[in-house]
Amino acid sequence: MNLTRTRLLNHRTARPIELTQLGFGSAPLGNLYHRVEEEDAQATLQAAWDAGLRYFDTAPQYGLGLAEQRVGRAIARFGTTLTLSTKVGRLLKDCAPEDVTPEAFVDVPQKRIVFDYTYDGIMRSYDDSIARLGSDRIDILLLHDIDAGTHGQEGEDRNLRELFSGGGYLALNELREAGRIAAIGAGVNTWQICEKLLGEGAFDCFLLAGRYTLLEQDPLETFLPLCTKRDVGIILGGPYNSGILATGPIEGARYNYAPAPPAILDRVAKIAAICADHATPMIAAALQFPLAHPAVKTVIPGAANPRELRQNIAIFETDIPDALWSDLRSAGLIRADAPLPKEPQDAA
Repeated sequence: MNLTRTRLLNHRTARPIELTQLGFGSAPLGNLYHRVEEEDAQATLQAAWDAGLRYFDTAPQYGLGLAEQRVGRAIARFGTTLTLSTKVGRLLKDCAPEDVTPEAFVDVPQKRIVFDYTYDGIMRSYDDSIARLGSDRIDILLLHDIDAGTHGQEGEDRNLRELFSGGGYLALNELREAGRIAAIGAGVNTWQICEKLLGEGAFDCFLLAGRYTLLEQDPLETFLPLCTKRDVGIILGGPYNSGILATGPIEGARYNYAPAPPAILDRVAKIAAICADHATPMIAAALQFPLAHPAVKTVIPGAANPRELRQNIAIFETDIPDALWSDLRSAGLIRADAPLPKEPQDAA
């Protein structure tokens, strides 16, 4: 696959938003699980740029602002020919050391997270991101983790009230209409919330993590057809379902950030066996599969260093025989209605 080939996010935005098929997710550069030195972070971003990647995603959550700062320093070198997304909904507040919200990030700034999807919260989050990035060139602004996967169902309902009754959506729309951003969407872990959002507002895209993968394709029921019908672009995060499609069904393999249950281990073992029959790394099939769907415009695995970035590129460019896909489908491991790589696609 050609990682530098671009696809339009959709055909409706006021200015065209082009995404390279392989993008860069910056969560690891926020010191996810372990410290990343500034020199290594910049070398990784530079390696992505030099390889031809032109879509970069970040968020205030990643290292409590650290990833945004690092991405900002990099894009100041890169120039204007790139697409940048960040997220809103988490405000970073100064706090005492014992109140820091590190989540899975280490050695982070002394901040705590406050969720806020109101008008003032969205505007404050946007302004804070501009300050950390050192740039106002944000193309895509995504509501971050507004869904039940992070907050529970009661929390999701509260967040939606803040968004639509508390003015959060109005803030997003004002920023878009003023040309300060080009597109709005959400970065979430469940596809159901995306359908709810599409029922209430004019969203351009969604960053969907882990829900349309080689392992699970439930969004084909209603959500992805709706995206195709409405010309809504999907940015696909979490292509390995938080690890298991990269590691295989080994002891301690993780699915959705937790130890994989037996049913998932068994299904992945069957997928891995067919990949092995075709001398193809399962991780390569996992990275390439989602892009076959016309609504999916880019896939964004993360990288913490140049070596991991080069590995992502090699995986993305791995030639996969057509027979592998047909065998997975015949075994019932890929849905019959899932588009397959190398099948004829509608123009993207």
